[in-house]
Amino acid sequence: MNPLIPVLMAGSLLLAAPTPPPSTDATATNNGRTRTLTLRDSKIVVSGDVGKGGKSDGYRIKRPCWYEPGLSADEMLKFQTDSKTQFARVKADEDSFNKFVQQFKDKKGQPGNWWTPAYDASDPNGATCWAGLELFVFVPPNDTPPSGITFEQLAEIARAAITVPQPTVKLSPDAKSFVNLPTFVWLEGIGQPRRTATATLPGVMSATVVATLQDIKIDAGTGKDRAEVREQCGATGKPYAKGAAFTCGVQYLRSSIDQPRQVYQLTVTTVWPVTVADRAVPVQFAPVQVGATRDVPVGEVQSNVRP
Repeated sequence: MNPLIPVLMAGSLLLAAPTPPPSTDATATNNGRTRTLTLRDSKIVVSGDVGKGGKSDGYRIKRPCWYEPGLSADEMLKFQTDSKTQFARVKADEDSFNKFVQQFKDKKGQPGNWWTPAYDASDPNGATCWAGLELFVFVPPNDTPPSGITFEQLAEIARAAITVPQPTVKLSPDAKSFVNLPTFVWLEGIGQPRRTATATLPGVMSATVVATLQDIKIDAGTGKDRAEVREQCGATGKPYAKGAAFTCGVQYLRSSIDQPRQVYQLTVTTVWPVTVADRAVPVQFAPVQVGATRDVPVGEVQSNVRP
C-alpha cells in the first residue's frame, strides 16, 4: 500500500461527502475532430478548455483504468443492502445475493473506504484494463491500492481532454505563388494563446494542465530541393507588410505543375507546451501540436527576351 496523503497534498484538496458508485459517464469531447475522452464508471469531472471549437492531438493516458475511492464501510453496506435498490437482485437469487453482500458485512464498522474501478472507454484497451480489476477493494484510511488513482494520472486525464484552437492559415501571396517569390505565412483565429483543462475527483484532488502557444512549425509539402522554409515565426507567424523582412514562410524553388493536383500541400502546426499548474508534483508532457493544411499552387514567371 502506498500512502494517499502525499498524493492528495500534490493536488488541490477538496471536501465533499462520498456518493454511491456512479452510473453515468463523464465525457469531454472535441467536436469529433480527433477523439473523445469518455470516463466510464468514474466520478472525475473534466472542465475548462475542453471542446469549445478546439481540437485535441489524440493524447492517451498511460494506463486507461484505475481505482477511485468511494463509500465508507458502513455507507457501502447500507447501499448494497437497501431493499429498494437491491430488490430485483434479491428476488432473482437470494443465496447469491447474500454471499455477495457478505464482503461488505465483514468490513462493517472498520475505518476505510471501498474503492471501485473506472476507465477511459475511448481507449481501445480501456475495457480490457477495467476487466482485470476487482469490482470492490476495501482500503484502510490514508492508503491507496495498487492501480489507485494518482495525481499524475489525473493530470494525464486533463492533458488528454484539453483542446486548442484549429488555426486558419493565411498566406501572402494568397491565391497563387511563384518560383523564388517569398510566401509569407501567419495564423488567424487563435484567440487566447493560453488554454487550461482541469480533472477533478470530488472530495479527493484535482489537477490542472496549462497549454501556452509558443511556436509554429512549417512543412512546405516537399523536399529541400524544391523549397526553403524560414521558421523565425514567433507564436502566430509574420503577416506580410511592405518592406518587412522575410523570416516566416516558404520560398518555393520549383513549380508545382508536376505535383498531384498541381499544388504543394503546406502544413502549419501550432506548438503548445504543457505545464501542470502549481507544479506540486513534477509531471512532464509533450506539447499539444495541432496542424492545418493549405494547397499552394506555384507557377513560373515566363519572360521573353528580344534583341
